[in-house]
Amino acid sequence: MKAKDSDRTGAIRILIGEFGRQTEKVLTDEQVIAIIKKLIKSERELLAAQGKEGSPFLTIMEEYLPKAASEEEIRAWIAANIDFSSFANRMQAMRPIMNHFGSAADGKVVKKILESFA
Repeated sequence: MKAKDSDRTGAIRILIGEFGRQTEKVLTDEQVIAIIKKLIKSERELLAAQGKEGSPFLTIMEEYLPKAASEEEIRAWIAANIDFSSFANRMQAMRPIMNHFGSAADGKVVKKILESFA
């Protein structure tokens, strides 16, 4: 607020409002990340409906998410740790991959990587 950044102030107020609407008073990191992702998803849907690409709110909310694992990091971990012969199909490997990376990996990215493995 002291920096007079109205976009950031507005985004943080929305985020605090979402936290206040939760039934639990103490939130885990995973719950906070889920709330931020929900706000980002709803903003993207709103922008898509308006035919716009991005917004200051979207940029600010994405700054508060933890650093996502890169595609190269995910590929390297899969190559080192996943034996595809133990699965009926490659998509069944999603569970151990997502359990390892948690919220640091986007499911769409993991799916794309799994589809590219031969």
